Amino acid sequence: MLQLPPVVTFQVDLFLVLVTLLSLWTRLSNLGYPNAVVFDEVYYGQFVSLYTKRVFFVDDSGPPLGHMILAFGAYMGGFDGNFVWDRIGADYPSSVNVWSLRFLPALSGALCVPLVYLLTLELKFSHLSALGASLLLLLENSLIVQSRFMLLESILIFFMLLAFFSYLRFHNSADSRSRFLWLLLSGASCAAAVGVKYVGLFSYLLLLGVAFLHTWNLIGDRTISHLSVCVECVCRGVCVLVVPVLLYVFWFYVHLSLLNHSGPHDQLMSSAFQASLEGGLSRITQGQPLEVAYGSQVTLRSSSSQPIPCWLHSHKANYPIRYENGRGSSHQQQITCYPFKDVNNWWIVKDPGRQELVVSSPPRPVRHGDVIQLVHGMTSRFLSSHDVAAPMSPHAQEVSGYIDFNVSMAAQNLWRVVISNREAESDSWKTILSEVRLVHVNTTAVLRLSGVLLPDWGFHQLEVVADKMFKSHSSSVEWTVEEHRYGTSQEQKEREAELHTPTHIDVDRKISFWAKFLELQLKMLTMKQENSEHKYSSSPVEWITMETNIAYWLHSSTNAQIHLIGNPVSWGVANLGLLAYQLLAAFYLMRRRRGFKDLPDGVWCQFVCLGCVCVGGWLVNFVPFFLMEKTLFLYHYLPALCYLHLLSPALLEHAHSHLLSVTHRHALRLCALAVLLSSFLSYRTFGPLTYGNPELTANQLQGLKWRASWDILYRHR
Repeated sequence: MLQLPPVVTFQVDLFLVLVTLLSLWTRLSNLGYPNAVVFDEVYYGQFVSLYTKRVFFVDDSGPPLGHMILAFGAYMGGFDGNFVWDRIGADYPSSVNVWSLRFLPALSGALCVPLVYLLTLELKFSHLSALGASLLLLLENSLIVQSRFMLLESILIFFMLLAFFSYLRFHNSADSRSRFLWLLLSGASCAAAVGVKYVGLFSYLLLLGVAFLHTWNLIGDRTISHLSVCVECVCRGVCVLVVPVLLYVFWFYVHLSLLNHSGPHDQLMSSAFQASLEGGLSRITQGQPLEVAYGSQVTLRSSSSQPIPCWLHSHKANYPIRYENGRGSSHQQQITCYPFKDVNNWWIVKDPGRQELVVSSPPRPVRHGDVIQLVHGMTSRFLSSHDVAAPMSPHAQEVSGYIDFNVSMAAQNLWRVVISNREAESDSWKTILSEVRLVHVNTTAVLRLSGVLLPDWGFHQLEVVADKMFKSHSSSVEWTVEEHRYGTSQEQKEREAELHTPTHIDVDRKISFWAKFLELQLKMLTMKQENSEHKYSSSPVEWITMETNIAYWLHSSTNAQIHLIGNPVSWGVANLGLLAYQLLAAFYLMRRRRGFKDLPDGVWCQFVCLGCVCVGGWLVNFVPFFLMEKTLFLYHYLPALCYLHLLSPALLEHAHSHLLSVTHRHALRLCALAVLLSSFLSYRTFGPLTYGNPELTANQLQGLKWRASWDILYRHR
């Protein structure tokens, strides 16, 4: 029976409220200062501007979700994308809402603090341990700096912590009907972490490992029915495997839907991809004939974008009679690959059995396996190859424009068309869509872009060779017809004029989302990032002891400045906690191996789970950087550091509850309070370098240089 009056009761965790309010204050207060571009804002801001203008780009540093989140914050602030991101320290104009640019990273960084509190509770430690962990994160200067600007690390860390919190909430809520909503949130958070930066994949794999162990234990539980086990396994698989994959693809779907205009990175993509964007190549190729026919005038683009995109090219210049090393050449007309659109990129597809260089009516399409000749549009030279070593790649054959010097070198200008991506043996050669190999009939060598720059006599264009020894899946042997028109003029002078007046035949030439997704994904994963040395680059070994810092911003006329420097006290506590856990784990394992169980089974499971999440999280977010061949910075260590801040208070509670006597427990409490107080004082000491104010004198800045390796800048006045 309903009792009157109705009463609603609820509990408020004041610790949680306190750390949440403090984290919002430390991350969001005076967010618009400095009103200037800070460090990597100059990098991410370019992508934000391109999103605002819906211009396509390729970023080889990671997936698009992080950029989209930054762009959404800019959009909410009315950013129009017209700011020029050309240098660090450039002042933002009054039309740019700096607060909105930085709000979402700052909010993500602020929410990490209460998430650590809740995650500690889900690891089954006390509220005091949760408070300690959240305070260490709250007072970590490096995390505050990284959160307060338009950067991605705080967003990445937020999704990583949310994924583990949601999963542990699911695991600990065995009898709750809504538990699978937590698992679904965990899977979505994993997809978001990977979607922000690829390093999020390491935490996702760790979570998968933990989930697999829990599922394996579930399968071995004979108290649960077979049907329930099957349902559990399927639901877990869907939530932590299928959902993350689908969401990861969805991030790219939104990315490609938004960026539908031609941009600065178009040429990195295939011709088909470029033609799907508004403007750029789609403007040029609109209305082109679809099928390449005998008599077609075409430009042939190399499918390889390494070292740069280029087109098959020739010009009125011959190979030198002898090269610098004394080797002789054919002295035929040069064939190169030219990285710019040019009238000398045009070629005519000729039927070897006919003299006509025009398209017949009806057109006769070129099909897979057909033998053709390629005639250079502006010089009428036939594309040829012969048993003469290429100029820069002597293991391969030279490719030339054949000139009849009335010597004993017969023309060898027949090429077989092999369509690599054909669906049937009778497929026709299609504009943009077909990737073809041109096989030299006489020698079976394949036309290939070697990518080597020719010397002065070759105008520093790229070498093209005919090669018998090539990788079967190499894109350097693939060519795509990009621009295409049906030739109608037989005479050379008329034909040269015709090259500037293309015919138009309306053809629908769309590319599917999946084709664009796979191409973009492959391009992002295979693009070589510049491994250049940077003034503030560092090695992973230097991160542990904070041997390095990064100057993020320096006022143009005063000593006001912002540095990425960690809180030395909390950084040291994190390292001590890591070492202590490893030693204690080794001690326990040796004792258990000898048959001594120092801990009850429940406490041992709690200790192991703490190590899996915290030590495991540190390992997977730290060790892989030793294997990466790219420029590394101190901020790459921040995700790993967060796991260590979780570890230390929980380990202190474990020691307090299970290892120490009553007398020693009082000493441990005093030590914990001293550490928190020292962390706060350290936070306050380095506050001017964290927030950029108040401005310090040169002597004060010198006093903050606690390590000789830190690069703190100051002006004597």
